[in-house]
Amino acid sequence: MNKAFTYILLGASLWGTIGWYVKNLYSYGFTPMEVVTLRVTSAALLLVIYQAVRAPNKLKLTSFRDIGYFIGTGIFSIVFFNFCMFTAINLSTIPTATALLYTGPAFVTVLSFLLFKEPLTKPKIVSLIVTLAGVALVVGLIPLNLETFQLASVLFGLGSGFGYALYSIFSKFALKKYSSLSITQFTFIVAAVFLLPFFPYEEKMHLLTDPTILFYAAGLGFLPTAFAYIIYTYGLNQTEASKASILTTVEPVVAALIGIFLFQEPFTVNQMAGMACIIGAVIFIQVFPEMPRKRLP
Repeated sequence: MNKAFTYILLGASLWGTIGWYVKNLYSYGFTPMEVVTLRVTSAALLLVIYQAVRAPNKLKLTSFRDIGYFIGTGIFSIVFFNFCMFTAINLSTIPTATALLYTGPAFVTVLSFLLFKEPLTKPKIVSLIVTLAGVALVVGLIPLNLETFQLASVLFGLGSGFGYALYSIFSKFALKKYSSLSITQFTFIVAAVFLLPFFPYEEKMHLLTDPTILFYAAGLGFLPTAFAYIIYTYGLNQTEASKASILTTVEPVVAALIGIFLFQEPFTVNQMAGMACIIGAVIFIQVFPEMPRKRLP
């Protein structure tokens, strides 16, 4: 295995550990939005430090008007999808929430068709159908299980996938002027600036003096966020984006293992099959992107 693949797999695996930090922060009384604030703020600080050492000129916007791109990636995507994902983790389980997050590529397909008139090819349609089947299995719609089906957790889980998809949509515009790493950096800066005024400093700031809590808060911003994005981007620059997308499917696998073995969260055979469908759909659309195209009427 070449170094690029190693970096991508390591970055995606680190993303899969997010639920571990989130669950532990919940145990100390932090809410989903407060955890989002801790994540984006610590990540923004670390990314700024990294860029200041590596390439200080990258810390400046080409044009102030470009802030619009990063309001999209930072607020409408990162803040929204993290809040939805962390809430879904709180309401359901880490494996279920992460599986629903991976509906993002399906949302990208639909949004790209509506916004950019990208054709709906046969592989895309097949992937959408398989994704929907996977979601139905993961949330307990197939077969219908009223004991496991929780509408709120499903909506937040799908919301995380939608928000995740928005990052690709807004980034498509920003990539014309900025590198992937610069986009990530400005995204987290904007997200942090947006959220920090709403953090309950009087109630929760004293908790961050606890070394254990500080470890989880700083760790969430470092390993599965700043460091993961840096090494993933490094690997991405040395391989094809389609191959990188396939390798990132290791993330929900790692998340599922953490939820099952560390937190003893339930994960049925049907849910495993559903996750396999969702991951399979992501891989399929990358392996077969150029089959004969046919627009829907």
